[in-house]
Amino acid sequence: MKKRNRSFVSLLIALSFVVLAVTGVLAFALPFSLQIVGLHALMGFVFIGIIALHVVNNYHHLSRYMKTRVLWATIVITVGLTGLFLWQPAPIRSFLKLSQNLGPATDRFEVQKEGLIYQYRPSPTYQMALNLRAGETFDVTTPPHVAIWLENASFYHIKTLREPDDLTAGRAALPYWDFKRRGWEAAKRQMETEGLDSKPTPEVDGVSGATQNSSFDPADYILPADPDNPMPYRLLVEIDQPNDGQPSLVYSVEIDNSIPRSFQLLDMVGFPKQEANDADGKEVWALYFVDDQFNSALELVDSGLLTIDR
Repeated sequence: MKKRNRSFVSLLIALSFVVLAVTGVLAFALPFSLQIVGLHALMGFVFIGIIALHVVNNYHHLSRYMKTRVLWATIVITVGLTGLFLWQPAPIRSFLKLSQNLGPATDRFEVQKEGLIYQYRPSPTYQMALNLRAGETFDVTTPPHVAIWLENASFYHIKTLREPDDLTAGRAALPYWDFKRRGWEAAKRQMETEGLDSKPTPEVDGVSGATQNSSFDPADYILPADPDNPMPYRLLVEIDQPNDGQPSLVYSVEIDNSIPRSFQLLDMVGFPKQEANDADGKEVWALYFVDDQFNSALELVDSGLLTIDR
């Protein structure tokens, strides 16, 4: 009877290990899936219970290993590998970058010698990839401040996709994004104060033009409930190289899901400059064409490509 129990537990361990191995590989190779990650995690708890049964059934045999050098060798190897994987040196990071699992956070930002890469996957059927190819003055050892955000057709901020790593320095170095973001935060506070049914009115406006007739929910643009009647929007990038003595530059691309395009190039739309406050005393910023104050900043980005897989 005891031998049969050992065989039963051993088979459970083997089959559970197969499930853990397969789900682990799938979690690495495929986009994030709650079913796969959940199965892997839950089976891990089951595996712990089965191992406990295995230890109970084979206690006398296992206790012999406690008195040998094999135990200490396995402990050293396990602790060493755990520390190595937590530290993640360059070779391991390079391997992990092969993974298609962006995680539940839905996005990934990388700084490489070839440039800047941003990936955004809000759903399994939609992936946005932004590739800013490095120019001659790009230095991976001192990467630039970068902000990536979305605006609606009325030029109002609706979602920041990527904040600068150093938020305090980034807000000063990227004034146009910071201005837009503060306007969105003011609108959000107004909506929370006046009630969820009220329509937010931004406290600031950066560009004269289209009237305010667009939604403030990014999902209405990226993943519209009515795909036959989508709303156009813009993706913007503001970038600034620290200590180069030159203002930041803003790049932009128009996105229209009614005319889906897989590949689009970003255009440089200018540099931000604060103007006199408007008649109501509200802060105003505008974008100007580059002038002779720019030199190395123009070579920071060679080109920008936006790829969207729908």
